[in-house]
Amino acid sequence: MPALRLATWNINSIRIRLPLVDQFIAHAQPDILCLQETKVRDEQFPVSFFTERGYHHYALAGQKGYHGVATFSRLPLDNQTRIDWCGRGDARHVEVRLLDGVMLHNFYVPAGGDEPDPAVNDKFAHKLDFLDEMTSWSKELPRKGRHILVGDLNVAPLETDVWSHKQLLKVVSHTPVEVEKIKRLQDSHCWVDAMRHFVPEEQRLYTWWSYRARDWKVSNRGRRLDHVWVSPVLREGLAAMQVVEEARGWEKPSDHAPVLVDISL
Repeated sequence: MPALRLATWNINSIRIRLPLVDQFIAHAQPDILCLQETKVRDEQFPVSFFTERGYHHYALAGQKGYHGVATFSRLPLDNQTRIDWCGRGDARHVEVRLLDGVMLHNFYVPAGGDEPDPAVNDKFAHKLDFLDEMTSWSKELPRKGRHILVGDLNVAPLETDVWSHKQLLKVVSHTPVEVEKIKRLQDSHCWVDAMRHFVPEEQRLYTWWSYRARDWKVSNRGRRLDHVWVSPVLREGLAAMQVVEEARGWEKPSDHAPVLVDISL
């Protein structure tokens, strides 16, 4: 069968950036689009914008002003599920099943604040707890299951996933404790890192560039915070991957770039 094109993108407020989504859809034509940090209640989500563009199937998990994930598909979906990670009521996850039985999990992991010390920073403690809960959940997935995990995981695990390993060792998203926890999460289901399946680990790879940089492209102080993982049984179906970096340079952009993965299921 033809490869399915899957996109994941932290949009940083869906209502503000609908023109960028329109531009991206026209450019990339994904079959399924997973968004994070949508920042809108479900009843206020601009669903008609997507259905007018052929995305008639969707799953939403939103809240006012913060967090939020959404999955839109041109292909049928069923079995929508939300998990309330850490019991905080945050909209950080939605799961759907494709009709061929593949489960698709869309995540927005807490950023963790600025201070990488859980004793003094509740946001960082929450992030570590969230990753631990994800690991416990992931361990229970069938070893031969067919799962795809996407989203803004807010951790850049490899030295080449950040612009300076040495300078970011004490910066939230690349601290040793976060890297250790996301490695445990990945090992818990033997998840295949679809992006690194195509880009060798020694090669730099980023999906996020700070708004603080005067010229993000010239400074290129990026991090790889967005991820696509697949179950081992889906590895052979991986066909292509692209970080759509040009989207970071569009007018009024998100600080994240979309990631595209083509996969035959």
